[in-house]
Amino acid sequence: MAALHVITLDVNGTPMTATVEPRRSLLDCLRDDLHLHGTHVGCEHGVCGCCNVILDGEVVRSCLIFAAQVDGSSITTVEGLETRDGGLSRLQEAFCEYHALQCGYCTPGVLIALTDLLNKNARPSDDELIEAMSGNLCRCTGYQQILQAARSVIARP
Repeated sequence: MAALHVITLDVNGTPMTATVEPRRSLLDCLRDDLHLHGTHVGCEHGVCGCCNVILDGEVVRSCLIFAAQVDGSSITTVEGLETRDGGLSRLQEAFCEYHALQCGYCTPGVLIALTDLLNKNARPSDDELIEAMSGNLCRCTGYQQILQAARSVIARP
């Protein structure tokens, strides 16, 4: 059996530790070890974007990273997007208002990608919105409602 690694992470502002095998993905660690099930398992090849998280300030595919590689890192998952009082973020509210989700499978990854963009640029152009979402596959919405929701957040003061 391979040597186990004890890792410490800051996940959604909370210090957490896990003991992982060297080959365990960050996705599996988040879901199975840390019991954060909001990050979805999709293609497991880095194509669909369902498993997006923000790792040390950058959007990454958690299925492509080994958990042992991120020891000491800061991670934001979809669970970390809620407001301080436990409510939905403005973007999450807009997703509900504009019906920007149907089956919901891609939603956590899209929310992470758009949140990261909006954190870095409060007034992105449509091209920038599309670019931020380009790594996320959605089979239900045709992306139009997602764009409408994001535009509504950008338009609010």
